[in-house]
Amino acid sequence: MTSDANLKQPAATSSRPDTAWQDDVRAGVRHVRDLAALPLSPAERAAAQEATAAHKVRVPKPYLDLIDWTDPNDPIRAQVIPSPEELIAIEGELDDPIGDHAFSPVPRLTHRHADRVLLFPTYQCAVYCRFCFRKESLTSIGRGYTREALEPALAYIAGHEEIREVILTGGDPLSLPDKALAEIRARIEAIPHVRLLRIHTRVPVALPSRITAGLVAALQGRLMVTVVTHFNHAREITDEAEEACRTMRQAGFALLNQSVLLKGVNDHVEVLEELCRELMYRLGVKPYYLHHGDLARGMAHRRTTIAEGQALVAELRQRLSGICNPTYVIDLPDGGGKVPLAASHIEGRDGDTWRIRGQDGKVRAYREVVG
Repeated sequence: MTSDANLKQPAATSSRPDTAWQDDVRAGVRHVRDLAALPLSPAERAAAQEATAAHKVRVPKPYLDLIDWTDPNDPIRAQVIPSPEELIAIEGELDDPIGDHAFSPVPRLTHRHADRVLLFPTYQCAVYCRFCFRKESLTSIGRGYTREALEPALAYIAGHEEIREVILTGGDPLSLPDKALAEIRARIEAIPHVRLLRIHTRVPVALPSRITAGLVAALQGRLMVTVVTHFNHAREITDEAEEACRTMRQAGFALLNQSVLLKGVNDHVEVLEELCRELMYRLGVKPYYLHHGDLARGMAHRRTTIAEGQALVAELRQRLSGICNPTYVIDLPDGGGKVPLAASHIEGRDGDTWRIRGQDGKVRAYREVVG
């Protein structure tokens, strides 16, 4: 029998030292010149270098190792290897697709919803995704963490008692050293009205060796902690990712996942079904949101239509249990937040009788009976 004390101790992700993740970063792609070491054709390499001139490239070795280089349409490759299509901007695409800047009262903070804020401790990432909706900011800003840079944002949070939840985003907060994470967590938890610390990260996917006992300890304290991961394809669910998620679960962190619906990556129901099942059944990560592709510049070739997304999630609801189903959402460009896009099951209403379409497609009458 396992004791309660043992359950509370985070498991080490492997026998590798806590600093092994730094080796994984150094062994990957960190600069445009590193593209020369990849098995790309001369034409592919030239195109990738051209695209990298506009937006940063970084891919840790564990994620590079997942790519099938014999497949030009490999879904892992599509997410991180630069493509010349990124340089094709379409009218209607935006530098700031979800309205971060309009809701930023002080540097490094966005306050779009009353009870929670986004806090940007760094604008650097462990991996730069080609479809990122903040890629314009990440390329132009490129600043890391300093205590001084966060002071105005922390003062703002302390001065607004309606804020209950602080979301660390960026950039990727888990790309920071343990010491920096511990400092940030301590400053936030010293604000009495804050109840929950949420962390949005791609690290468990692309750099799972970063999820160490030291990192977990840096985040533990008074606050409830929720980690929102970003898996887009079942091929990203590796033994190492499984260990990383187990470490966070055993530490008491709640785990959710946000995926982006990407043409050529996961826009088939079988792909999404496998992803959602493995997230819940293997990793213990609740599929939370499936995002419609934001209007980031140069990403038209990766966006599906909303109708295509609705058809996919309707099929998913028939294949998966409720706990495995994400909510299909769009993040409105003017800062209106995440809005569900699933097709309504309500066909109409006549007085207290509603016509509701079941998961089998049949429309049934449902009469409300209330006291």
